[in-house]
Amino acid sequence: MREIVLQTKQLTKRYRSFTALDHADMTVYRGDIYGLIGRNGAGKTTMMKLVTGLTEQTEGEYSIFGKTGSAAEKEKRRIGCLIENPAFFGGLSAYQNLRYYCYQKGITDLKQIDEALELVQLTDVRNKKFRKFSLGMKQRLGIAFAVLDNPDLIILDEPINGLDPIGISELRDTFRKLSQERGITLIISSHILSELYAVANRFLFIDKGKVLKEVTKQELDLECSRCLVVKTDDTKKTATILESMLNITDYKVVDIGEIRIYDESAKPDILNKVLIQNDVSISGIYESGVSLEDYFKQLVGEVRS
Repeated sequence: MREIVLQTKQLTKRYRSFTALDHADMTVYRGDIYGLIGRNGAGKTTMMKLVTGLTEQTEGEYSIFGKTGSAAEKEKRRIGCLIENPAFFGGLSAYQNLRYYCYQKGITDLKQIDEALELVQLTDVRNKKFRKFSLGMKQRLGIAFAVLDNPDLIILDEPINGLDPIGISELRDTFRKLSQERGITLIISSHILSELYAVANRFLFIDKGKVLKEVTKQELDLECSRCLVVKTDDTKKTATILESMLNITDYKVVDIGEIRIYDESAKPDILNKVLIQNDVSISGIYESGVSLEDYFKQLVGEVRS
């Protein structure tokens, strides 16, 4: 069974009459690159601030590495975060800035600075002044700051915001390196689903403080893939006919009234004819499948309706 690194239960944050986060549940497992998806103001940053102790919840609870309450406070030292950007000094080099924060954090082994810079591919510019950094380099230096303590979990709030395609690609490589070489679990928030899709393996969708859905990448692929949807009151019999009479095995029974067929050779007219001939009641057969962005828009629309 996979180890749960972070779990929230009914986590809520209110500011007087405004609810920034509304009874949110999420589960992050060791090794995840967990994508937190939502528009600006959806509640992503609030959730991150709650679990890192930057603000306190109104209701609910959370566990960190299996510990709750006061015991969880001790576990927070295993978390590196980049929620509110650290104040780097423009006149200092990348190395000097991180050395300053080592002193602040009580880190005495300064070799960790070079290890952090190497991890985010800034070794060659370790002596370059921060004010001369590109936005992408500044973001990577922020991540180097987050890994100084050798954390087991890193939480990053909108790290790709404002970056050009090259900067985004460089950060993706950094995320994979942190996960694969260091075994670090990552939670990354963004309002751009397509960018997180390229690196994350699990996703949580949030809007107006409410969790809409938590899915794996495989489940998201199934939701967005082109398919034929068969609406029927007898999915068991339909599935039997698909396999025995039409040789279709690439399908999924979504619920008691719906089957999704991913076999590209499946034809709606043939399906309809064969199912009717075998006394299967069909209320609809239609093509489905959406882009990632359209999927999120539909998800938000479904919850609002």
